Amino acid sequence: MPLPAFTASVCVFCGSRPGLRPAYETAAQETGEMLARRGWRLVYGAGDVGLMGTVARSAQQTGGSSFGVIPRHLVDVEVGKTDLDTYVVTETMHERKKVMFMNADAIVVLPGGAGSLDEFFEVLTWRQLGLHGKPILLLDTEGYWQPLRQLINHVIDEGFADDSLKGFVSYVSSVKALEKALDETLTA
Repeated sequence: MPLPAFTASVCVFCGSRPGLRPAYETAAQETGEMLARRGWRLVYGAGDVGLMGTVARSAQQTGGSSFGVIPRHLVDVEVGKTDLDTYVVTETMHERKKVMFMNADAIVVLPGGAGSLDEFFEVLTWRQLGLHGKPILLLDTEGYWQPLRQLINHVIDEGFADDSLKGFVSYVSSVKALEKALDETLTA
């Protein structure tokens, strides 16, 4: 039985590498499958490598809708996944982030490196400035995001942000918890 047309879009920021722990790739696969099963369109960085490729292939294999955005200079490096439902090539990284964000109803961050942190902090800053109210969820696979959580608390404790900053980010420990959190915000 075919899945319904997508009802919401979820932007997933994650690594262009698989990371060292098998749990990261498992979480990416389960995330892609969950998004497709729920009829939520995957919006992501359009790469076919690392966790990005895993989440996209899983969503596609489960019958989900996919929207990928990649800057021209990364098409070869990240192996641009041209078989997506929508494949957008931008000129800059900033434009990539903007297009991904503008086409999403929620933001999910899986484990990743500097690029994922850059994407996370940009949408967090926009939220802090009142430019959006979209949920930002970090999939805390095997405690990956706990050092980031400590850093955010440190920033607040040192007086560089209000305590409200904590409320802009939700940490979930499993794909099942991620699905529940997304369901509460996307179907409300």
